[in-house]
Amino acid sequence: MPDVADIRTLRRTRAHEPEAIAAAASRRRVRRSLLDTGERLMLLAADHPARGALGVRDDPLAMADRRELLDRLVVALERPGVDGVLATPDIVEDLLLLGALDGKVVLGSMNRGGLAGSVSELDDRFTAYDAATIAAFGLDGGKMLLRIDLDDADTVATLEACGRAVTELAARRRVAMIEPFMAHRDNGRLRNDLSPPAVVRACAIAAGLGATSAYTWLKLPVVEEMERVLTATTLPVLLLGGDPDGAPEETFAAWEKALALEGVYGLVVGRALLYPPDGDVAAAVDTATALVKAGERA
Repeated sequence: MPDVADIRTLRRTRAHEPEAIAAAASRRRVRRSLLDTGERLMLLAADHPARGALGVRDDPLAMADRRELLDRLVVALERPGVDGVLATPDIVEDLLLLGALDGKVVLGSMNRGGLAGSVSELDDRFTAYDAATIAAFGLDGGKMLLRIDLDDADTVATLEACGRAVTELAARRRVAMIEPFMAHRDNGRLRNDLSPPAVVRACAIAAGLGATSAYTWLKLPVVEEMERVLTATTLPVLLLGGDPDGAPEETFAAWEKALALEGVYGLVVGRALLYPPDGDVAAAVDTATALVKAGERA
C-alpha cells in the first residue's frame, strides 16, 4: 500500500491541538440523509480493532498497523460510489483530520465492550460513541452489535443498552444501525448462528428495541434463504460483508444475489475489501461498489 495517511502530522496534531478534531467535524460537509445521493449505500466498516478483533484470514494482527489501516481506508473512501464509513471515534477522528470524510455518511460504532474472546463478550457495554456525541459531531447515526444467547444472562444487559441507544438516537433523528445475531458458546467460544431461522429471530428481537423504530436500520449477514429472512422485517436492511474467509468470487456472487432482494439498501464491508487476498484495495472496492450501485439502475 502507498503511504497515504500522514501519521506524523496526525500524531503531532493529537498531541498539540486536540481541539482540531472538533473543528474538523464542524467543517465537514454533511449529507441531508443516508440516501441523499441514491437508493443504495456502499459503506466501509472499520470498527473491529476497538473490540480486539485484529485478524484477517491467517494473520492475527493484520489490522494492528494503524498507518496501514488508514491508508487502506483513504484509498477505499476515494473510490467512486463509496458512500462512507462505520467506525469508532479514534478512526473517525483520524479520518476527519485527514479530510477524508467530506460529504460522506459516517456511522459511529457504539458498543465495543464485548471484547473478542472475553468471558464477558455478551455483556457488550457501550464504551465508544453515545447518541449525544454522534449528534454533536454531525454524524449520521450509531451502530450497535447485538449478540443474543438465550443461555447467558449477560444478554439482557446488552438488550437494554441497545434499546436505550435506539431511543436516544431517534430523539435526535439519527439512524440506529443494529447488527443482531442469535449466538451460543461452543467450547467457550462465542459463535453466531447463521441459520435462516436464527437470523429471522434476531431480526424480530432487534426491530422491537427502543421507544420507536422510526430511525432503526438492520445490518444483516448474507445467509441461505435470504428471501425468507427479509420477510421478517419492514425495516431498511444493509448487508453485512462478513469475514473474508471464502474465495472473493464466491463472496461477490452471494452479495450480488442478496442485493437484488426487496428491502436491501446496500452493503457494509470491512476486512473483505480493506484486506483482499491480492492486496488491491481499489479493485476490490470497485467490484463491490458496482454490485451495490447496479441495483439503482434496475
